[in-house]
Amino acid sequence: MAAESAPSTPLTLPVLPLDDEVVLPGMVVPLDLNDNDVRAAVEAAQAAARSEPGKPRVLLVPRIDGAYASTGVLGTVEQVGRLADGDPGALIRGRGRVKIGAGTTGPGAALWVEGTRIDESAPDPLPGHVTELVKEYKALATAWLRKRGAWQVVDRVQAIEDVSALADNSGYSPFLTTVQKVELLETADPVARLKAATRQLRDHLAEQDVAETIAKDVQEGVDKQQREFLLRRQLDAVRKELRDLNGEEQGEESDDYRARVEAADLPEKVREAALKEVDKLERSSDQSPEGSWIRTWLDTVLELPWNERTEDVYDIRGAKAILDAEHAGLDDVKERITEYLAVRKRRSDRGLGVVGGRRGGAVLALVGPPGVGKTSLGESVAHAMGRKFVRVALGGVRDEAEIRGHRRTYVGALPGRIVRAIKEAGAMNPVVLLDEIDKVGSDFRGDPAAALLEVLDPAQNHTFRDHYLEVELDLSDVVFLATANVLEAIPEALLDRMELVRLDGYTEDEKVVIARDHLLPRQLERAGLAKDEVTLDESALRKLAGEYTREAGVRTLERSIARLLRKIAAQHELAERKLPFTVREEHLRDLIGRPHHVPESAQDPAERRTAVPGVATGLAVTGAGGDVLFVEASLADPETGAAGLTLTGQLGDVMKESAQIALSFLRSHGAELELPVADLKDRGVHIHFPAGAVPKDGPSAGVTMTTALASLLSGRLVRTDVAMTGEVSLTGRVLPIGGVKQKLLAAHRAGVTTVVIPKRNEADLDDVPAEVLDKLDVHAVTDVRQVLELALSPATNGAAPEVPVAA
Repeated sequence: MAAESAPSTPLTLPVLPLDDEVVLPGMVVPLDLNDNDVRAAVEAAQAAARSEPGKPRVLLVPRIDGAYASTGVLGTVEQVGRLADGDPGALIRGRGRVKIGAGTTGPGAALWVEGTRIDESAPDPLPGHVTELVKEYKALATAWLRKRGAWQVVDRVQAIEDVSALADNSGYSPFLTTVQKVELLETADPVARLKAATRQLRDHLAEQDVAETIAKDVQEGVDKQQREFLLRRQLDAVRKELRDLNGEEQGEESDDYRARVEAADLPEKVREAALKEVDKLERSSDQSPEGSWIRTWLDTVLELPWNERTEDVYDIRGAKAILDAEHAGLDDVKERITEYLAVRKRRSDRGLGVVGGRRGGAVLALVGPPGVGKTSLGESVAHAMGRKFVRVALGGVRDEAEIRGHRRTYVGALPGRIVRAIKEAGAMNPVVLLDEIDKVGSDFRGDPAAALLEVLDPAQNHTFRDHYLEVELDLSDVVFLATANVLEAIPEALLDRMELVRLDGYTEDEKVVIARDHLLPRQLERAGLAKDEVTLDESALRKLAGEYTREAGVRTLERSIARLLRKIAAQHELAERKLPFTVREEHLRDLIGRPHHVPESAQDPAERRTAVPGVATGLAVTGAGGDVLFVEASLADPETGAAGLTLTGQLGDVMKESAQIALSFLRSHGAELELPVADLKDRGVHIHFPAGAVPKDGPSAGVTMTTALASLLSGRLVRTDVAMTGEVSLTGRVLPIGGVKQKLLAAHRAGVTTVVIPKRNEADLDDVPAEVLDKLDVHAVTDVRQVLELALSPATNGAAPEVPVAA
């Protein structure tokens, strides 16, 4: 036939385009004649066949995205009739590859092109490697057909011997893509085409094996779950029968830990850990101690409020009003809480509640003397924010497990105090007060302060892991408030993770306001007295704060008010005093005795401590706040006393060195200051700090010791109304110190009117309340000579000459 013409014979054929489909030689395909392109090509081929012998011929060309391939397939129209669905159709057989040339004209509406047959003959005889390739392809094709159950096709594939026909047989493969079929169509070399078909079939079988493995694993998992479900139902039925047999009552639904875990609103990782423990519990026997540990652990996990949070109150003005109403003074910490709430509000408004997995918690360290309201401030902060409040007392805690929890392997193991605080609060964002953090100790059981490093680190505490729970707990939304009396007792690494807020104590005016608005109403209630039965005049409150108590806080003041009200209540019950009663200043001595802290300036001049040379008034900071410190100096008799320096008063090394520096300065500058320092060579110098049972240390008493020694040598008294603080150098420079605000408050409480501080501490005066600065004459000095000029009284007749002051 003409279809089997020589490969070099040019052909003129109508084009039958195949959209996204490829027909290879040897394939027989039915085509729908309802398609205009198909019908036009078949009609044109039939018209041309009338003048030529043989069957009508068409050129089957793949059309991919509107573009024709460069190679087509010569096809013969075997039959025209009806398809299985009744539509008109044509049965076309692919005969061979044709290289498409230029377009031409022909009968009908079809597109005609010129083409050239492509030589597809394989070498004869076949080389050995080609024979092996044929065997491999047939083996792969047989394996694939057997998996599909197409046994009748296996024999036909095995019977194909021609390499080109064998490669083109893969055109029937449904898993090949159009691109892969076009690749086979355009590959003229039969051996290369068979290699490509083998590679494609091998890749498909590999993918099919992986898919079957995955499907098998999925099916096995489903079967295991179904089997486990069935066995659990059978186990429940067996347990029910055993309970009925033993006469036991049916257990409550809460005893089913699996149901409780699945019903609880737990984070995904916590749920997985809990279900693992439930599996262990179900496999353990009733006599195993592990069952008890697991039940306790599950109870703890289920009781924690994993997804419970209280809504913050973002009424900034209302929160500030609550803080002002519940606490007088403490402006620094109230401003800090107000700032925190304002930032939280803005983050919430802009959808920034969680950034990087962390929320916007806060860690504040409230450091100050006892009685200034650090602990009660925590409750006010929680009240202002609308959060739950939990107090964790850390005083005397020495075991690291108190913070991180015990391992579950120990008998009586419990979670740490942080986890218990979250559980007690019932929310994941409470205000947690870590009280007395400076009293945490350490021993062989570990260092609790080190365990707090992660808890109080805003960059880490969103993944806090308790040793007992062993699951991550998010503490990033908790507001931690740590209280301490002594800043130096807090480890540096722990202090670095907290924002420091100092509470240096109250002024006398603030104490009067606190006593009137807070302490008196509370003590009236405790004493069983009505508000209108006993009133305290402001002068009485001021005298109580100034002369009956001398402290940074208000605890002793509250005890004095309580004692006063108890006395009045007792006198009323004994019919010795009628109510209502107003307590005035003159009534205090009869009710609670004489005052204990009379200002130095109010005492008789002969009874004052500075009534003799060699005594100076200094200022110090202790764990109870600022305090007045007296320094006494004396010279030993040259005949009985040994030369040298003697220090008493339980002093630290730094303070002893300050005494040596003061003495050295006076010895080297005695002539300049016109002091008789020759006596210092042969006579012993004794410096004493009263209240010898109280440990003292620090460099800030340097100017005080220098002034006391200068007073002793010159015979000039130190002014009673002057107190001083500052470190002194060997050259007489006055160096800066710390705790200026606390020291000035102590000077104000003691009745001192003139205070000497280092020049470089002037910036600290901004923190001192204005009402205190108004009553103090503060001198900032740079040289100890200025201190001597201010502190020493003028020389009297017969006394040592006045100390000159360097310009």
